[in-house]
Amino acid sequence: MSTMRKIGRALKLPALSMFVAFLVGGVFIFLTDVEMLKQLTSNPLGAVGAGLGRVGAAYGALLRGAFGDPATYGDALASGGDVRVWTRAVRPLVESVVASVPLIFVGLGVSVAFRTGIFNIGGAGQFAIGALGGTTAALLFGAGVTPAPVAIVMIMLFGIAGGALWAFIPGFLKARVGASEVITTIMLNSIASQLIFFVVMNSEFIQQEQRLQPVSKELSKYVDIPGILPIEALRLDIAFPIALLTAVAVSYFLFRSTKGFELRTAGLNLAAAKYAGIGASSSIITAMLISGGISGLGGALVVVGMAKQLAPGVEGSVGFTAIAIALVGRTRPSGVVATALVFGFLQQGGRLMQIETIIPIQMLLFVQALVIAFIAAPDLTMQILKNPFRGLSRRSPNSKLKGVS
Repeated sequence: MSTMRKIGRALKLPALSMFVAFLVGGVFIFLTDVEMLKQLTSNPLGAVGAGLGRVGAAYGALLRGAFGDPATYGDALASGGDVRVWTRAVRPLVESVVASVPLIFVGLGVSVAFRTGIFNIGGAGQFAIGALGGTTAALLFGAGVTPAPVAIVMIMLFGIAGGALWAFIPGFLKARVGASEVITTIMLNSIASQLIFFVVMNSEFIQQEQRLQPVSKELSKYVDIPGILPIEALRLDIAFPIALLTAVAVSYFLFRSTKGFELRTAGLNLAAAKYAGIGASSSIITAMLISGGISGLGGALVVVGMAKQLAPGVEGSVGFTAIAIALVGRTRPSGVVATALVFGFLQQGGRLMQIETIIPIQMLLFVQALVIAFIAAPDLTMQILKNPFRGLSRRSPNSKLKGVS
């Protein structure tokens, strides 16, 4: 029972913050409704009612896009196991989880670096190079060259190696010459993006013949990543449980192992870590290798299993979104996984919200930013809700953050 209470206390503030974020977002959706504003002077009550209706419709579409339509679930239950009906019913929920997978991997990688006091902004580049490594491994070891399990393991190893190598460069520069890891990782993001474009355009080994766009060969013809659902048409594969296992491994490493303790100590106070005999250079390089390897693993699994082709821009906005996820999740693996799932639901649901309500996608990004802002500012959340919990307003900001970490 005490464990459930701890979980409840940990989830209380993020849940309240999300509620306030959606509340404030609804106000902005209401105030930016041009049709409502036009009718406000001639028919105030009707305009307000229509505006509130659009807000409800927008959030209703967001929920249906993220979790599925209840009516479709009813049809699936009544179908007696019709695969096509069940696929249509659960696809939104599955796609929401699929959208969260790269965010989990890169968020975990960034969290390891942040815990060591290293600002790794290069998750996108490490993800992309890991995707390139996974693509190379699929083409080398797939198509019957090796057994499928061996090919999948090689894809994972090449992805880890690619991401770790890309992260080693800024880590080495930081440790040896004091170069700012923020600048070097941002620059390496751009280099990784251009490198992917060059390879896909010019490598006969990777590029697809008779292509209209620069993409790699169809990787599913070489390696088929096993799915975890009985419906083949759904894209959720073993990358998701591997992401969860990676979160468990990162949690154990950071909070249960000696090396993880050394890295966290270096992040909290580098001078004290040096006094205790912990090497600053080795801590920086180790943290970046682990951080980049986790991001690269995600890139390899996503491009081979879910995307099934390597293309320029494969990393999308995963890098900077993962940074926000790591910060919102307090750089704890459990928090990163939970926050990544929320962002996956928002991304998937936002597509239907945009289609059905003609609300621009920028409004959804605004709501996402509000979620981050209110979770990062617990005092503001409690003031808006007039939180009745005794003593909370008298605590220091640091104590509140510790309570939800």
